[in-house]
Amino acid sequence: MSRTLYIDVDGVICPFGPAGTTGWGTAWRRADAGLLPVAYAAELVTGLNSIARTDGVRCVWLTSWEELAPRYLCRAIGLDGRDWPYLTAAGAGTGEGWWKLQAIMDHLEATSPDAAVWIDDQLGYEAEAKSWVRLLGRRMLAVSPDPRRGISPSELESVRSFLAGSLF
Repeated sequence: MSRTLYIDVDGVICPFGPAGTTGWGTAWRRADAGLLPVAYAAELVTGLNSIARTDGVRCVWLTSWEELAPRYLCRAIGLDGRDWPYLTAAGAGTGEGWWKLQAIMDHLEATSPDAAVWIDDQLGYEAEAKSWVRLLGRRMLAVSPDPRRGISPSELESVRSFLAGSLF
């Protein structure tokens, strides 16, 4: 079994302007990620660390942070993602369209996992990406969190279940 989790940072792990409490009912944690302050849910980081340790699961950064996510964010929030590869806009070619869609398409073609999860708060607004995800059917789970809240407990559980489950 080979599964890949592609994950964004802003609006996913670190929400934009979070208020109140996290989806877990706890206070938002704040950290200095070297370049800017970030907010995050400690329970989400714990959950992602657990998923990353799952046999057969490979995590890949798909974020505008690119190499800065493993270099700065991980240490700041306690995420064990320093060794995760990251995809870049430079590798996605030029022209029309969302660079992340081209990058994930190229990476999936090169690595051929059995299934993949793509978590990005922008996914819900990208028609071409949503169409492509539908074409992949049950091999792909797309999650588009509320960018002001980041990944919710139920979304994280959906990711965990999908990565651990059978496709057929």
